[in-house]
Amino acid sequence: MLVREVDATRVIVSGPVAWNVTARLEELPAPVAQTVFAQAWTEGIGGTSAGKALTLAGLGAHVTLRTLVGSDDAGQRVLGALAHPSIDVHAMPTADGLTERHVNLIDASGSRVSVYLELPQPVEAEHPLGPGLDGFAAALVDLAAHSVPLLELLRDAQVPVWCDVHDDDGAGDGYCRPFTAAAHVVIASDAKLADVDGYLAARVAEGAELAVCTRGGLGSVAVHVDEDGEHWFDVGTAEVRDVVDTEGAGDAYTAGLLLALARGATVPVALAEAAAAGAIAVGTKGLGAVHADAATVSRLASTVEVIER
Repeated sequence: MLVREVDATRVIVSGPVAWNVTARLEELPAPVAQTVFAQAWTEGIGGTSAGKALTLAGLGAHVTLRTLVGSDDAGQRVLGALAHPSIDVHAMPTADGLTERHVNLIDASGSRVSVYLELPQPVEAEHPLGPGLDGFAAALVDLAAHSVPLLELLRDAQVPVWCDVHDDDGAGDGYCRPFTAAAHVVIASDAKLADVDGYLAARVAEGAELAVCTRGGLGSVAVHVDEDGEHWFDVGTAEVRDVVDTEGAGDAYTAGLLLALARGATVPVALAEAAAAGAIAVGTKGLGAVHADAATVSRLASTVEVIER
C-alpha cells in the first residue's frame, strides 16, 4: 500500500522546519583555524519537512504540516514563509520557545556542513492533526524525535508511511531504524552506502514495499515489491541547464514521487516524475521545487530514462 485510494491531494508531512543562514563557498574549509569568505549567503526557511510541504503544495497537494515552531522571531519568519493556501501548519510549541536554526556551509559541488544553532524539543509528545487521520493519501514522516510517536498511529490508521532517511548508513539499530521499520516507502541517499542494492534489499526485507536510493547526478535506484515479486529500476536524471541551488532537491524528489503515485501513475512513471521534480529543485532558487507545477514536471519526466533490470 504505497498510497491510499482516497483524496489524492491530501498529504501529512511531519518533521523539522528551521530558519537558516546558508553560506556558499568554493570549497568546504579544512578543520583548521582560518578565515573563510563566502561567495554569497542567504537567510531563509529550511528543514526537510518544509521543503517537502512547499513542493507538494506547488504541485497541487493539500498539506497538513506537523512540526515544531517556537515563539521567537525565527518562528514567526518560518510561519510567514510557510503561508500558502494549500498548507495547514499544525505547530507544536517548543519547551524553550526557540525555533530550530542552522548555519549551512555549501560548496560548489553541493556538499554541505550543517551547524545546529538551536535544536528545540516539544513541550510534550503530542500529535495535533485536526479531526484525525482519515482521508489522507499518505504521510511523509521525517527524521525527528517528535515524529516517532506518530509512526504507530499512522500504521494503526492504515495511512501509508513514507520515510526519507537521508544519509542512513544502514548499520545496526541506529536512529533511522524505527522509521524504516514502520515505512511502506523508504527514500535514502547513497552518501554513506557502499552497497546500494544491499541497502534497498534490506529495507524490503524489513517490510517496505518501495525502497529508493538517490545518487545525485547518477540518478537513482529503486525496488518495488508487488504480487509478482521484486522489480528493480535504474532511473536516469532530467537535464539541468544550470545548477542553481541543491537545497531540498531530495525533498522535491520525494514529493514528486508521492504525488505521482497518489494520482495513479505506475511506479516507473512516478520515478521519472520524481527525478524531474528533483531536477527542477536543482535548477531554481529556494528550498525544494517551490516553483514547480504538475505540467512542467510531467513534460520533464518524459525525458527521464527508467530501465527495469
